[in-house]
Amino acid sequence: MREDPVTYTDGGTTLNGFVVFDEGRQEKRPGIVVLHEWWGITRHVREEARKFAQQGYTAFVADLYAGKLADNPTDAGALMAGLMGDPALVESRFEAARAALAKHPSVDPSRIGASGYCMGGKIALDMARAGAELRGVVSFHGNLSAQAPAQPGQVKAKVLALNGAADPFVKPESIEAFRKEMDAAKADYRFVNYPGAVHAFTNPDATEKGKKFNLPLAYDAETDRQAKAEAAAFFAKAFG
Repeated sequence: MREDPVTYTDGGTTLNGFVVFDEGRQEKRPGIVVLHEWWGITRHVREEARKFAQQGYTAFVADLYAGKLADNPTDAGALMAGLMGDPALVESRFEAARAALAKHPSVDPSRIGASGYCMGGKIALDMARAGAELRGVVSFHGNLSAQAPAQPGQVKAKVLALNGAADPFVKPESIEAFRKEMDAAKADYRFVNYPGAVHAFTNPDATEKGKKFNLPLAYDAETDRQAKAEAAAFFAKAFG
């Protein structure tokens, strides 16, 4: 596997992501934009990109915070609020990453997807809602509420939402609203609710952070395994 830093821009802002791919393969392949949690680009997100590269994709970790990284909920919340409070900024940051990935020589630009975690999961869903040119998006333990609800015929991407059924941040009424929204938009979507799993169930560092900051976060190895298998099958079909 090869990992390269990538400097790209969103308007006048310089961003620093990184790309991971198997340089032993010659053919062009699908690309996946990897969208980080509210902490920023963490070890977890970088590892997720490596896993996608091992599956045969080129993965690009987007720099949504312009290099900033938080190690506590106060700073993370401020960074997230600054980004998510500006829908136009979210979209431009995502599009800058998608365009950078599409230009990579290993990538087939007609086959791009996105995978997001927590905050990044919501962004992935919102980009699908907005009609982004994506084959598929996966949200791992992301907020399901809509910045702007999807309209009929607008969602071009296939959608997979993977949720922890015991996640206190995602209420039952939010799940119901998401299903109704996707149905009304006639989106090609799948929603999976994992019993007993809470927020950040794919992140091996979540349990420690949850205890340190008294937050309902916890890694769940079995749920992580199941969710990753679900996502792998989803992308294989979406890119097929």
